[in-house]
Amino acid sequence: MHRFIVVLLSCFLGIAATAVHAVDESSVPENKRTEFSLYLTPDEAWEMLQAKPGKILFLDVRSRAEATYVGMPIAVDGLVPFMEHDPFWSWDNKRGTYAVEPLQNFIPEANRRLQEKGLDKNDMVFVMCRSGTRSAMAAKRLKEDGYTKVYNLVEGFEGDTSKTGPNKGQRVVNGWKNAGLPWTYKLDKNKMYFEQ
Repeated sequence: MHRFIVVLLSCFLGIAATAVHAVDESSVPENKRTEFSLYLTPDEAWEMLQAKPGKILFLDVRSRAEATYVGMPIAVDGLVPFMEHDPFWSWDNKRGTYAVEPLQNFIPEANRRLQEKGLDKNDMVFVMCRSGTRSAMAAKRLKEDGYTKVYNLVEGFEGDTSKTGPNKGQRVVNGWKNAGLPWTYKLDKNKMYFEQ
């Protein structure tokens, strides 16, 4: 009986340990911070998804183009873009790239994915973009809509850019792909975003 209690307690503590986010907010750049102050690395997110199957909504908030050409995590429940490219492909001089616009039905689409999974706004939600900035903005919108536990994957799918060396400017520092976590170029139509 004593051994059973020890095993049970170990299992409980192991699951509880995966619920603790190890990313210290002081190490999170301001543009990746959220009002929730809940941050995960991709490795931590992957561990929690394995420990709590079906209990977490995992949203990829990148654009459809990013998912198409860069790939996406297999574990994602749905692609719910927070922003999409301007339909006229206007240029954003400040950012030095094509303009993106906030997607007006981001919240309805996130709510639809939440409902499909049988979860509610008090359940854990993971949001991930390319490197953690848009997912922080997405977390803010989810909070405004009543979500209570939104975790930002601060390294994102592709990770941060290298500041020095031969890979300077390339996204090779961290992130889901660089951690070697499961991802694919083969997209599942049921997980993709379509305008309603």
